[in-house]
Order: sequence, then C-alpha cells, then structure tokens
Amino acid sequence: ARELRINIWVCLHHFTLPNWFTYLGGFLVEENRTKYWMQHVDFIAETFGDLVAGWQPVNETNYYATAGYLARGWPPGHNNVEEWLTVTQQIQLATAEAAVRLKQTCKPVVSIFGLSTLELLDDEIATHKFAERFYDANWNTGIKLFRDGILQIGTREPVLRPDLAGSFDIFGFSYYSAHGVRNGQLVAYPETEKISPLGYAIWPNGLELVLNRLKKELPNTPLIVAEYGVGTSDDNERSTYLSAGLDIVHQAIAQGIDVRGFFHWTAVDNYEWLHGYDLQFGIINSDHTTKPSSEVLRQEAKPS
Repeated sequence: ARELRINIWVCLHHFTLPNWFTYLGGFLVEENRTKYWMQHVDFIAETFGDLVAGWQPVNETNYYATAGYLARGWPPGHNNVEEWLTVTQQIQLATAEAAVRLKQTCKPVVSIFGLSTLELLDDEIATHKFAERFYDANWNTGIKLFRDGILQIGTREPVLRPDLAGSFDIFGFSYYSAHGVRNGQLVAYPETEKISPLGYAIWPNGLELVLNRLKKELPNTPLIVAEYGVGTSDDNERSTYLSAGLDIVHQAIAQGIDVRGFFHWTAVDNYEWLHGYDLQFGIINSDHTTKPSSEVLRQEAKPS
C-alpha cells in the first residue's frame, strides 16, 4: 500500500464478531469489553501501528446495537430493550476506550457514528416519542460521551467517564439518507425521492443537515465524513449522488465547518451480509475494473 501511495485506515470492529466472543455474551458482558476487546485493541495497535495512517475503532456503534438487539435485523437477532441498552452502553465505552489506547500510536483516531436526520411527518404522541428515542440513541449518547465524558442512554443512570471526553482526534460519521417518522413508524424521507434497495430515500441533501447540526453540537471540533455512498446497480445514480455529496462538503468548508476528509463507501463492490453481491456500493467492480463513478472522485477529491 505504501508503494502505491495508499493510506490505510484500520477499523477494528465492523459488525462481525468471532463465535467464541459471542458465546461468552459479546458486548452484553462488561468483562468481555474490558478484557478481551482491549486485548484485541492492544494486539492490533502493536502489530500494525507503524503501518496505518489512522484508526476507526468501531463502525457505527449505534447501528450495531439497534440492529442486533432491538430490530432483529442482524445477529444475534434479538428484540430486547434491556439488552439493547446494555450493548449500547458497552459498545460506546468500547470504542472510546479503544480510541484512548490507539492514540498512543501517534496516529489520528476517528469515530464512525451512523447519523441521519429525522423529519416528523405528523403530530402524534407516538411520533414524538419515537423521535426522542431516535435522537437519544443515534445522536445524544455518542456525542455526549465524546463532548462531556458522560454516557447516558434511556432511563439508565449516567456513567461518568471524564477520561473519555475528547477521546477521538476527529469526530467522524456515516451518512446515507434522512428518515421520516409517521404515527411512530420509521419511513423513507423525502417520500418523493427514489427509494434505494435498502428502503431509504436517495437524498444527499441530508448530509448538509447533519454537518450543520454537528457544527452546533460540537463547535470547534474537526469532522470527517467517514462513510458516504449508495447501494445501487445504476452507476450514473452513484455518480450523481457522490458528486452532490462532495459539493455539499466543499460548501460546508467554505462556510467555516472544519471538515478534514471524506471516505466513500466503498472502493470495490463487496459482499453485503444481508444482500450478497447484488447490492453494489463500489466505484470498482468485483472484477477490479473501474466504474465511471470513480472518475467523480478523481476529478473532485484532492489527495491527502
């Protein structure tokens, strides 16, 4: 990679876990975080610390907890509020504690929180309750720990961890789409936009909303768009979406928002756990031929 002038950023946990860790209870068990997870972090830091350009400890902590322990979308496929609260706490602590350790390698450490905006489409009580839970889980929990050193989720007692405030060098996030809520149910938003195979609207404009909110939530904090992309077999659609996202980032920088970088998801079409090879995110085909959308990055992105 060095010979090809490619900077490698390493993510230590991207949704999947070894069976033995899962059999021990995964992130439902505090000892698994403090002992086995941190052993993993130490090993990766010591083995690859001199080879990487930067670190991203845990990918989309909020999505991992919700999809696996509340929405039944990913393994272990549970729907248990108490388990979800526990895993949310543990995975947030896991990524922040890993960040503190990885900083010792003198390489930048970036978070990856899955962020999107939510539009309330009616005034029902269920809608307002859903919105409160949505922002609590997807925005407030991770940001408050990073900004204030306080971990609070739902009605649980806050965990005071001042040592984890400012644990990341740069606040990174993923953006794929906005959401709407009607009668307490999540729906695609805007409803007038084309819906992706994953069920959300293909709407780059929400990236601007996320950046503006982060500027208010985390003033004077450098930001990175850690994931941005669209799952589609229509590469013209990808080119349009990618170009629009880059334009939004350029505009944000011009307006004084400190955006340090942009990662596109993804380079090469990958195997999506729930969709196989049919859902294409890459600017490069699985046979390693480039797609026209790769030219968008070449023309618009400046090398680091």
